[in-house]
Amino acid sequence: MTTTHPDADYFAHRFEVLTGSVARVIQGKDDVIRQAVICMLAEGHLLIEDVPGVGKTTLARALAATVELTWNRIQFTPDLLPSDVTGVSVFNQATLQFEFRPGAIFANIVVGDEINRASPKTQSALLEVMEEGTVTTDAVIYTVPRPFMVVATQNPIDMEGTYQLPEAQLDRFLMRLSVGYPSPEAEAMVLRSEKNAATVDGLLPVMSSDDLLAMIDQIKTVEVAPAIENYVIALSQFTRRAPEVRLGVSPRGSLALLKAARATAAAAGRSFVTPEDVKAVATSVLAHRILLRPEAELEGRTNSELVARALQGVPVPRTVAS
Repeated sequence: MTTTHPDADYFAHRFEVLTGSVARVIQGKDDVIRQAVICMLAEGHLLIEDVPGVGKTTLARALAATVELTWNRIQFTPDLLPSDVTGVSVFNQATLQFEFRPGAIFANIVVGDEINRASPKTQSALLEVMEEGTVTTDAVIYTVPRPFMVVATQNPIDMEGTYQLPEAQLDRFLMRLSVGYPSPEAEAMVLRSEKNAATVDGLLPVMSSDDLLAMIDQIKTVEVAPAIENYVIALSQFTRRAPEVRLGVSPRGSLALLKAARATAAAAGRSFVTPEDVKAVATSVLAHRILLRPEAELEGRTNSELVARALQGVPVPRTVAS
């Protein structure tokens, strides 16, 4: 089995172009940017959870601006209605017929700002479209454009006026990322370059939608050996059997981990997945899908620590030959 080939090298080059574009406005967060782009190429949805002022919305907007795609932004508020998201049928008096007016969800990339400020009823409007890429209104099914990605942000600290995302919706996000505070060096660079720093509004697309779709389709050709599939399953089963867990990783989570690992391998210029590809994205893909028992939370245990234990406890396959 060859480790690289021209198509894989070209994919890795295009991946660096994408990450480099986003890095113009998000400084000192190369790993976060890489995982966000991997999520986009894996056709997954991204949840960015962090404290205010660290660049959550900027990262979401930069992802949307770096590719020639349609995008909409939804500011989630308590009074936002499901029809504001999905659309509504309006009676046309000229034709004497109802006409469907698409909501903001009909775009390639939808930036959902402060998603946990919307009511559970409005949040549930996203369940169908995030899983199936369709919206059903008045028994009619409408398809959103491809590629389709929801990039949502939420603040985990401010709880007033917010609603906790249900497990069914969390499970539909392929990744959850935390931007985190910048290093002193990166923050100093931001302060020094404030006048001349690049902004999201100044970003120009670095590739077309057809180029992005070609990269997405190429990821599906990345080879996955049975040993890697078994490794992914074993990691998920570890989370289901842990005594402190009330809800472990679902089969959807196993599939998400495999998709993200495929994209990671392609970004590295390889045509096959290694255990290191799985490890690289395991925490961001699996941690938010786990629900700990109340007593475990009181003891200070975290989802990320459980994933780390799974990575240490599950034997790593020695071979990835198919």
